[in-house]
Amino acid sequence: PLVRIEIGPLAISPHGIGIAAGFLIGARVMMRNAAKRGMTEEQVYPLVVRAAIGSMIGARIAYVLNHPSAYLDDPVQVLRIWEGGISLLGGIAGAILVGLPKIRSQGLSLWRVLDAAVPGIALGIALGRFGDLVIADHLGKSTDFFLGYVCPQAGVDVGSTCVAGAGNAVHQPALYDIFSAAPLAFLLFRLERGRRYDGFLALVFGAWYGTGRFVEDFFRIDVTHGTGLTGSQWTSVVVVTLCLWSLFARRRTPWASGKGAHASPAQ
Repeated sequence: PLVRIEIGPLAISPHGIGIAAGFLIGARVMMRNAAKRGMTEEQVYPLVVRAAIGSMIGARIAYVLNHPSAYLDDPVQVLRIWEGGISLLGGIAGAILVGLPKIRSQGLSLWRVLDAAVPGIALGIALGRFGDLVIADHLGKSTDFFLGYVCPQAGVDVGSTCVAGAGNAVHQPALYDIFSAAPLAFLLFRLERGRRYDGFLALVFGAWYGTGRFVEDFFRIDVTHGTGLTGSQWTSVVVVTLCLWSLFARRRTPWASGKGAHASPAQ
């Protein structure tokens, strides 16, 4: 594992590089998709900036809420995001919430914006997870699965604790996330070629990725607060349920009025 790259007095993590690269590539895809949906660069660029800020805030808040005991003795640690402790699902939620006021002030459709964004988000997740693999982060439970990560000898720096001991293997949830997000990105790029109602791609993203995260977390080591499921799994249950209900029961964007310039077109 390569946990950090020393450049003079600076130490840069491949994990951070992966996150940044995934976000930038995803943002570029969103800009292109937004133009196809009639949105200008002047409208979308401020949303990307807000998404970058919101994702960092949301990712940290979600992690802290799921691990409150780690910050009780020193609450100032909550601000030390560079020491690790972020949630991808919290980052997505934060990006949406911080960008929402700007979306509304510009008279844009939230669902149309999300449809432009989710192919890039899926691609960005798949690319960003390679940074986790480089530093050996998010190492999971012990396994004899042939794609397991073999724990290194004592003294070798890794991104997270390897519970199986030197020479034994553990699950790699970050790798499984690539297996989920990469085909999802391919599917979304294919689906966007056709005429869909606003929100369709976002709902497919939520249903697919939420299901993947629900399954992946059984291989992770994380707190369950006595419920048997992690915070990410409970979030996934809610998101997947709402998305599947919208896709198969309503078959249209939730809360669409059916009126106005940004209403979902009939199928």
